[in-house]
Amino acid sequence: MQRALIAIAVLAIAAAVVGVFINFRELEFVSDGLVHAVFPGLVIGSVVGGTAGLLPGAVGAALVAALLFTLLGRAGSRSSGSIAARDAGIAVVLTGLFSLGIVLVSRGESYVSQLQELLFGRILTVTEAQLTQIAVVAVIAIAIVLVTRRAQLYRAFDPAGFEAAGFSAFRTDLALNVAVALLVVAGVQALGVLMVVAILVVPVAVARLVTRKLWLLAPVAALVTLAAGIAGLWGSFEWSLRGSVSASPGALIVLALVALYGVAVAGSASVHGAKRARARRIAAAAPPVPRLNAGVCP
Repeated sequence: MQRALIAIAVLAIAAAVVGVFINFRELEFVSDGLVHAVFPGLVIGSVVGGTAGLLPGAVGAALVAALLFTLLGRAGSRSSGSIAARDAGIAVVLTGLFSLGIVLVSRGESYVSQLQELLFGRILTVTEAQLTQIAVVAVIAIAIVLVTRRAQLYRAFDPAGFEAAGFSAFRTDLALNVAVALLVVAGVQALGVLMVVAILVVPVAVARLVTRKLWLLAPVAALVTLAAGIAGLWGSFEWSLRGSVSASPGALIVLALVALYGVAVAGSASVHGAKRARARRIAAAAPPVPRLNAGVCP
């Protein structure tokens, strides 16, 4: 349980830092594509080297996918100038690589248990070696984003000015995609392929509903992930202890994230509704403004 909590804390900090730039650049679908593209690498690594082969396989697949997605994004944007063209290319690669992973893992005799482990992860059984790997990969992902943070922000808020100033869009996009891919690799061993995208997208979405201050987005997002992680681990432990049912901690963590997002949406809607009602009351109570040209013929 202690290693699981440490892994969640490391992933919460890294996902918050990288997730802010994903949100600014509107690359949520690219992140989902990278998550699924890592799957065949996990399968190949597991077949070749067992548990020890997961990280090398995932890193190789993630880096290839990051480069491929960056090239597809540039080719799609140049050909039609729309995000839809980029997303279409990513969707083709996403479904193709994920299907390849399913075919590869289906060749094994006990592929059902292997498939479940790769898809949903096993955060409660994270070893010290895996925890070290998660920490190292997460630190590298954070370092890449922090080193390129000025270019990332410039490209996010003023793409035309970014290009005109002579910055390299290819290097900037590739750096962010590699950082996302490495974070996917860090999280996939604990949360699984299908769950890791949630910690990249949902916490920052909650943070943007809670605060408008740029410097607070990453800390709030990290706290959201940490709270959901503790709730998910506690729920899984209590459920298995009292109900004799083995509930997936990764799935419960994601459900907790979704619940926090729902609370944030409801709270944000209530605050905005109260502000609009207060503005209407002030406007109704204000004395009417006399017309300066009353009685004057046009």
